Formats: sequence, structure tokens, C-alpha cells
Amino acid sequence: RGTEGMIAAAKYAREKDVPYLGICLGMQMAVIEAARNLADMPDAGSEEFDHEAGKTRFTPVVYHLKEWVQGNYTVQRKVGDDKGGTMRLGAYTAILAEGSKISQIYGGAREMEDRHRHRYEVDATFREALEAAGLSFSGMSPDGKLPEVIEYPDHPWFIGVQSHPELKSKPFAPAPLFAGFVRAAMEEGRLV
Repeated sequence: RGTEGMIAAAKYAREKDVPYLGICLGMQMAVIEAARNLADMPDAGSEEFDHEAGKTRFTPVVYHLKEWVQGNYTVQRKVGDDKGGTMRLGAYTAILAEGSKISQIYGGAREMEDRHRHRYEVDATFREALEAAGLSFSGMSPDGKLPEVIEYPDHPWFIGVQSHPELKSKPFAPAPLFAGFVRAAMEEGRLV
């Protein structure tokens, strides 16, 4: 149920080699799952779902974004700011790791650009621990500060993206991620 159900689904897909495509919150839940079950952080979670009853429950591997680059300037916000327009919104470029599954899906490209609409991001300070546990940060913002794509190199098809590829997809011209995900599901011969 809810986010814990999404975390359980990410775990099931990882362990059973079921194709997984996590979009925005789906990527964040996959990272929380990896932190909890692979990187020895059993209390990993998101700031978005914390502070209930006035106490901190999680180690926030997903945090409320406070600074990002948009075009030629840096956007900054404070924790107490009105949340109204304080989100990462619009098209952003991701630099893709050479040889990664995401790069292959985009025809060997080293960059992809998709639209974003979110306030929470995976905290890159946990990157080293998560990569040591097997999760690859295969797409990063051009400044290397914001994780854009995660995947498991040893999994048949497990990819999470912070962006929203559905915003550039059409019924007869699907975004490469959707076409790749459906192809992987058909190849596995089972839909879960």
C-alpha cells in the first residue's frame, strides 16, 4: 500500500528479474529499496514522508531539493519558503554513462533531455554506498550533482528516471523508455 507498496514492488522486480521502470517517485522508491536492503540503511526514506508527529523517522536518501541549475542561473530555496513554484520544472539534460542500458535505449547517446516536475531528489551523497551495493547512477545532471537515472547493470531491465518521459511520448511515437520497457516485458514472457 502506498509508498511502502512501491518499495516492495521495486524489491520484487529486483530480486525476481522482472522489468521495472520507475518514473520520478518510482525512481526514488527504488533507491530507498536499494538503500534499505542492499546498502545497510534499514531506516532509509524520503523527507517527503517524514516528520509525522514532529519526529524524524528516516535517514533521508531522498530530500527536498534546495538548489539546482536552470539555464544559466542557479535556483535556490529555503526549507521554510512557500512551496508554490519551488520545483524543478521543465526540460533538463542528463549526461549518460557510456555503455549503460539507458544510453543503449537512447541509441548510444551520451545525453538525454526530458521534462521534470518535482520537488524531491535522490541525495547524491549516498551515491558511493549505493553503487558499492550494485545500483548504478547511470545518468547525472551536467554539473554532476543531481541523479537523473539509476539502473542495475546485472538486471535484465531495471531503470529509474527522475524525469517524466511520458510528457514527450505519443501513442504512435512512444518515448524510448516506454518502448524499451514494453519490449523487455515481452521478452521476459510474463507481466507482473
